[in-house]
Amino acid sequence: MIMNEINLINSLEKISSHIPSRLLKLQGYLIKDNFKEDLEIIIYKGFSSSTTHSIEIDLEKKVLGYDQIFTSFKLYKAPLKVDEKNFIKESKNSLFFLDRDNWI
Repeated sequence: MIMNEINLINSLEKISSHIPSRLLKLQGYLIKDNFKEDLEIIIYKGFSSSTTHSIEIDLEKKVLGYDQIFTSFKLYKAPLKVDEKNFIKESKNSLFFLDRDNWI
């Protein structure tokens, strides 16, 4: 689903800032020069970071300079620890984690 990525990511960051015991991983792809590139963004304690691309931290700009499609949203207990099972739930619906109750 393509949607306004500024509002989606900013909204998820706001929820994340109130639930510091959760980490949300967004996976999908960028559309760059008519090619798909894998994309992964981590949202934790109100901040976004990408493991695959540079991102913009100016709130008035797009986080990424290209169109993107998110295909998976995975919620984990934070902080991540190698020796523990941290995975909580997953959704393919981009609106699912906009409901704060779904972070629990």
